[in-house]
Amino acid sequence: MALLEVHDLYKEFTDGKTKFAAVDHVSFSLEKGECLGIVGESGCGKSTTASLIMHLRHADGGQIIFDGKELNNKTVKGVRKDLQMIFQNPVDSFDPRYTLLNGVKQGLRYFENPGKEELDRRAKEAIRYAGLKDSYYNRKIYQLSGGECQRAAIARAIISDPKLIICDEATSALDVSVQAQVIELLKRLRREKQISYLFITHDLLLARNICDRIIVMYKGAIVEAGTVKEIMEDPKHPYTKLLLACVLKPRVDKNFQFVNCDSIREPAPEGCRFYEYCPCAKEECSKKHVKLMKKEGREVACLL
Repeated sequence: MALLEVHDLYKEFTDGKTKFAAVDHVSFSLEKGECLGIVGESGCGKSTTASLIMHLRHADGGQIIFDGKELNNKTVKGVRKDLQMIFQNPVDSFDPRYTLLNGVKQGLRYFENPGKEELDRRAKEAIRYAGLKDSYYNRKIYQLSGGECQRAAIARAIISDPKLIICDEATSALDVSVQAQVIELLKRLRREKQISYLFITHDLLLARNICDRIIVMYKGAIVEAGTVKEIMEDPKHPYTKLLLACVLKPRVDKNFQFVNCDSIREPAPEGCRFYEYCPCAKEECSKKHVKLMKKEGREVACLL
């Protein structure tokens, strides 16, 4: 049985008088012990999907099943201990009045009542595990560096021994060397504590380094899904190829070219989401909306 199942998840927002689907009938599953990546550009619906799973936003449709239980407003509180999240901006996710030690305690005090001594012991253990010094216990969060603050966020997430951690752009604000340290810490947690991850990022190379499978999102929907090897070495959807062309030009089809500014088409409301930018688009792509479909073991939303 999968640890997390998302079925037909839907969220609509209104921009003035115009309604648009930020998450448009998204479905996927995540197995126990797995690291599943969600990749795409800013605004594609990655973070909104995460907030819907965590019930930080209310979904307009769909079903979320975690560890065999359907999540709703009544049941989500009972699984908070096992379902944690690391946010993109860790500083803003802490109460600025708290010290590091008290901030990390927040990750447990609302789920259990272990007593002050046990709470202190477990918070200190989590802080050390995350790679922070004992001398930091009484520092305020704003006194920590970006990498140290992200480690504090990890410590707060792991104090309750969760089954799944959602990492929402957890390393995007860090420089490359610190990012590598945080990724190694996440790998160690997965190996030693059997924690599963939903890893949200715009960086395909970063996803390749930590994930088992990758979901590619564009304009609120999944356009391709596969193993890391499949996505990185044999991308099928033109949008995935474009993402890879930005970072791994030699591995992308030599005939694949970016659409220049003069060649951008008008959007096709009834057709493919990527129609206006796709270098491979044909007339039929503007007329038919294609859902994610399986073919030869791959999942791709593309007529071609």
